Amino acid sequence: MLLGPTASGKSALAMKLAAELPIEIVSVDSAQVYRGMDVGTAKPSTAERRAVPHHLIDIAQPTERYSAGRFRADAIRVVLEVLARRKIPLLVGGTMLYYRALASGLDALPEADPAIRARIDQEAARKGWPALHAELAGVDPAAAARIKPGDAQRIQRALEVWRATGKTLSSLQVATAPALPFELRGFALVPEDRADLHRRIAARFDAMLREGLIEELRGLRERHALSTDLPSMRAVGYRQAWEFLEGRITQAELREKGIAATRQLAKRQLTWLRSLPGLAPAATLAGILSRASARPA
Repeated sequence: MLLGPTASGKSALAMKLAAELPIEIVSVDSAQVYRGMDVGTAKPSTAERRAVPHHLIDIAQPTERYSAGRFRADAIRVVLEVLARRKIPLLVGGTMLYYRALASGLDALPEADPAIRARIDQEAARKGWPALHAELAGVDPAAAARIKPGDAQRIQRALEVWRATGKTLSSLQVATAPALPFELRGFALVPEDRADLHRRIAARFDAMLREGLIEELRGLRERHALSTDLPSMRAVGYRQAWEFLEGRITQAELREKGIAATRQLAKRQLTWLRSLPGLAPAATLAGILSRASARPA
């Protein structure tokens, strides 16, 4: 599995490797699973998908709640199918929760409760997320210590679990580790120059705006009953474009907020990468895959 922050060059590296080796790419991206969300997720082009088989892309409607549990089941199935074709499955992406779900199993957590989430969102609109973070600190200090006061999504989830079960998120986060039917090896693509990564993030977001991110979201809203509490619409870029279409921000503010949110995402991804054990540098990936492809069947 090739992991890295957004705009770090994971997809380009994977395509380069696939040009030399019998690789099929398995997406590890929580936004690319949704149909119609192409521009804002930097989904591989039609030409790239014709050249190299890609999996776990366009498998859910944007109105669905695709979960880490569903990803784990789908990824195991797809990897086994690729192996049966005597090809190399290369999992590529930046959704670190999906990596943890696949490598270590799943937390014993309840499903999302839209009604509870809606009430939490209403409270946040009145009081602000820092106030809800303070509430979380009162019931689950361990979770509050890990979650920043402005991290709305994680604060909401922790409070949702507490209100739905009467148990804290921390007490329920005991992951199971069922054995995978294959060996999983992780590789990290970590940019050395943070300023260069920020430039690439800005350039990519500008390209998304030029290529029609706003128009894409407008069309999705016309075709589907979407809301801002859906995971698809919480994706970076779409969240800010939604604000623009609602008239709450200007296009200049959309660009500014989108780039800032993407930088924050990359920072969280890098924090995840530093915390994950056993990841090898991406520079070693080509040699290992070459040896794997040379093994006798």
